[in-house]
Amino acid sequence: MKNARMPPAATPAPHLLVFAREPVLGRVKTRLAAGIGAAAALAVYRELLALTAAAVAAAQVPATVWLAEAPAGGDPALPRPEWPGLPWRVQPAAGSLGARMAQAFEEAFAAGAGRVVVIGTDCPGLSADLLRQAFDQLLSHELVVGPADDGGYYLLGMNELEAELFANKAWSTATVLPDTLADAARLGLRVARLPTLHDVDSAQDLATWRGNPARG
Repeated sequence: MKNARMPPAATPAPHLLVFAREPVLGRVKTRLAAGIGAAAALAVYRELLALTAAAVAAAQVPATVWLAEAPAGGDPALPRPEWPGLPWRVQPAAGSLGARMAQAFEEAFAAGAGRVVVIGTDCPGLSADLLRQAFDQLLSHELVVGPADDGGYYLLGMNELEAELFANKAWSTATVLPDTLADAARLGLRVARLPTLHDVDSAQDLATWRGNPARG
């Protein structure tokens, strides 16, 4: 009797986590606002949100938006206007950025995802193609990172929760990426790197982007 053929393994389901803020005057881009004013910073943030939302929509992967704070009068059953068609959650009020990301990853894996990627909304060069590349890389790597040119990352993805990658980090500093990669090496994870992109956090970052939009 011939050996029965094994069915092909199912491709692990992808899920995208988007960490964002509500576009509210005085509550977003405070470092940028220190250089250009709160109203101008809000306008830039709305622009960045629109670019990110377009990339997410074009990537056509399941996604959840995690808002830093509960929006005033927000109905959790209804999508936010900046994120049409996407469900949203509120990030835990307590804990570091790393702890909040770890919880979002944990919930996505618990819901059945097998490849989970998190992004922010500070990187105008993020594209649907890069998002698709990230998920593709998780078929052959345990970790994928999108380095930002300020020493952080604009994207992080994994195919199971590696909680140590979120611990003991000085968030919003130039040590985040090297410390994350050092942890990954110590854990023996295969790491894929995407192209380095430009974050917009300060007036100088904005001037760099405006002077060379293709840099992203």
